[in-house]
Amino acid sequence: MSRQQQESQGVVLTGYHSNAELLPKIGPRAPVSCPPVQVHEPAMPRTGHYTVQQNQNTHLADESGPSATEGGTKTSTTDPPSLLNPSAASSPRSQPSFSPKPGSSPRHSPSPKSSPRPRTPCLRSNSQDSLDELEMDDYWKEVENITSSGGGAGRGDAGGEGEVPEDEQQKTPEEGEQEEAWLTEAGLARLFDDSLAADQDQEEDSAVFLSTLTRSQAAAVERRVTTLQQTLLRRRNRQHVPDVRDIFRPPEKHEEPIELKGESENGQKDITSAETETELNVEVAFSEQALTYRDNHQRAKVTASPNSPDDKLPNFKLLRDKTGQTRIGDLSPLDMKKVRRLVLVESTALFDTAGIDLKADKAVKVKTKESGLFGVPLATLLEQDHRRAPGTKVPLILQRLINHIEEEGLDTEGLLRIPGAATRVKLLCQEFETSFYDGTFPWQQLKQHDAASLLKLFIRELPLPLLTVEYLNAFFAVNKFPTKKQQLQALNLLILLLPEANRDTLKALVEFFHRVIDHQDKNKMTLNNVSVVMAPNIFMFKGFRSKVTEQQEFSMATSIAHIVRLLIRYQNLLWTIPKFIMTQVRQQNMESNRKQYKERAVRKLLKKMTTDKPPEKAVPEESSQGFIRVQAPQFNKVSMAVQLTGELQAADVLTRFLSQDSSVAVEQEELCLYEIGGNIKERCLDGETYMKDLFELNPTAEWVIKAVHR
Repeated sequence: MSRQQQESQGVVLTGYHSNAELLPKIGPRAPVSCPPVQVHEPAMPRTGHYTVQQNQNTHLADESGPSATEGGTKTSTTDPPSLLNPSAASSPRSQPSFSPKPGSSPRHSPSPKSSPRPRTPCLRSNSQDSLDELEMDDYWKEVENITSSGGGAGRGDAGGEGEVPEDEQQKTPEEGEQEEAWLTEAGLARLFDDSLAADQDQEEDSAVFLSTLTRSQAAAVERRVTTLQQTLLRRRNRQHVPDVRDIFRPPEKHEEPIELKGESENGQKDITSAETETELNVEVAFSEQALTYRDNHQRAKVTASPNSPDDKLPNFKLLRDKTGQTRIGDLSPLDMKKVRRLVLVESTALFDTAGIDLKADKAVKVKTKESGLFGVPLATLLEQDHRRAPGTKVPLILQRLINHIEEEGLDTEGLLRIPGAATRVKLLCQEFETSFYDGTFPWQQLKQHDAASLLKLFIRELPLPLLTVEYLNAFFAVNKFPTKKQQLQALNLLILLLPEANRDTLKALVEFFHRVIDHQDKNKMTLNNVSVVMAPNIFMFKGFRSKVTEQQEFSMATSIAHIVRLLIRYQNLLWTIPKFIMTQVRQQNMESNRKQYKERAVRKLLKKMTTDKPPEKAVPEESSQGFIRVQAPQFNKVSMAVQLTGELQAADVLTRFLSQDSSVAVEQEELCLYEIGGNIKERCLDGETYMKDLFELNPTAEWVIKAVHR
C-alpha cells in the first residue's frame, strides 16, 4: 500500500464513553425557589473517550473537521431519527456520522471491567468550518453539567407549586388536525369550513392571498387541503367541503395576473439567472429555487465530500437590491401579518420540495409561575418589564446579564464554557428573584463565569423552548436540506415564524455570542466552541432526555450544534425579510386596493368606468419634475423637496434633513425615512435604498421622516 493510500485511511468514531457514573454523587438538596444549577467539580473533572474503529474507506476532511464517506461503506449504524419525529433525522452532509456502539452511550459510562482504548490526542481547533472531536467533548461536558444540576434537560427538580408533568408541554396532533391548524394559521380556514363561506371579507381576503402564490406555494396549500378532505371523508363528515379543483382552477382567459415591473409570473424573476455559489437570491421564492435544484440533481446522490465547498461555511451575501433590504421590525403590523402568512406557506413548500415530512407538535397550556425571573414565560416577563421600561423587547434580566458580562470584559478564557461555582450560582439565583427589580442586587460582586451560568440557566428554565414547541422539529430538520444555502433559507423562514418575543430574545443572544467570538484570541471561544456549549442550553427543554433514545441524542449532538453555528454566523442575513415575500405583500396590497375601489365604484353607481384599476393618486407637480416631497411632522422643518437622482439613497435624505434643521437633537441613527402608502402600509427604509428605484416601484407613496427606537 502506498504512503498516500495509508495517509488517506481514517477512523470511524463508533461510541463515546464517559466517567459520569464514577463522579462523586451529590447529596440531596433542600427545596429552593430557584432551579438547580450546573455543578462543577474541579476535584475530579469529567472525562471520556470515543471508541475508535479503523476504516479503510474513510477519507479525512482535515485535522480539525469531521470525516465523511464517499464511495465507501459506512461502518456506523443507520442514522437514528431526530428529536420527536423520525422524519427529522439530520443529514450526513451536515454532521459527522457518529453512532455509539450497542450498549454504549454518550451519557453513561461503560462497566468497570471494560478497558477503553486511549483517545488520540487532539488540540483545540480554531477552524470555523467543522466541529472536531474535542469541541464535541465540550458539548457532552455541558450536557452532563445540565443533567447533574437536576433533571434530564436542565429543568429544576424542585417541583414548584403549579407545575405539571413534563409530558404535558406538547401533544401529537390527531389525524387531520395538523392540516386543519395549518390552514387556519395561514388564514385559509374557509377552504375546509363551510360556515365561513358566507363571510364575504374572509373569502375575498383568501382569494387575494391565493392569487399571489407561486406554483410551489400553491401546491403546498393544495396538498394540505386534499389531505384534510380525505381525512374528513374517512370520518364520514357529511358537511360539504370545497373541492380542491375548484379552489385551484386555472385562470380564465380574460384574467391577467398582476405583475410588478421587471418581474415575471407571481412577481418572481427567472430562476435560471446567473448566480454565484455564495450569493443568496432573495428575489425568487426559496421553494422555487429548491425545485430547480431538485430537478437538476434528481439522479445524483448528495453526499458530503471533504473537498466540497458546501462542507464549509461560505461567506454568503444577499444579491444587491436597489429598493432596499427589509429587516424584521421595519414593517407595520398589518404588513407583518401578511408576511407571516406567506412565510408559513413558503416554508411548508420548501420542506415539501426537499421531501422533508414534518409532524409538528401542538403546544398545550401548562401551569407556570406568574411572576419572578427564572422559569417564567417570556410573555409574562416582558409584561413585568413593560411596567418598568415601556417598549422592552428583550427581558431586562437577560439584557442586564449580557451587559454585565461585557462590562467585565470578554477576554476571559473559557467564557460560557467554564461553569460558575454551583453553590454561589444557586444563592445568586435566589438573590436575583428578590432584589433584581428593586435595584439592590450587588452587581459588583457577580463573577463573570457565574453570570454566564445564570444566563444559560435562564434560557433552559423557560417553560417552553425558545424555538417553540410548534417549530422545534422544523429547526432540527434543517440539517436534512442538501446544501448550506437551502439550510440558511429554511432558517430564515423559521425565524420569521417565531413569535416576536422569542425572535427578539434569540437575536439578542446570537448577537452576544458573536461579540464573544470576536475576542476568541483571548477567550479561546471560537464559533464552534460557543455553538457546542450553547446548543444543549437552547435546544434542551423540559423532558427532552426522556423523549429521545441515547442513540438519537448522540446523533443530534453535532446537528443542533451546527444549527446554532448557522444562527450565529449568518445572523445579519437571517433576521431579514426576503424580497420575494415583500413582492407578494405589495401584490396583495395592490389587489386589495383594486377590489376596494371597485366596491366604492359600485356603491356610487359609476357604471361608466371602462377599467377596474384603482385611480392613481394625483402625482405632485414636484414628482413629475423629478422631485419628491419628504415630510417630517415631528420636527420644526415640516417638509422639504428632494431631487431624485440615480445615486440618491435614503441615508442621503436624512443627512440633508439634519443639515437643514439644526434644532433636531437626535442622531441620524435614531431617524428613519419611511415609505408609507401605495402598495405598502408602512416601511422603514434601509439607508442604502436607492430612492429613484423605489419611487418607480411605488410612485404613489408618501415619504416621512420619523424617530425610531430600535
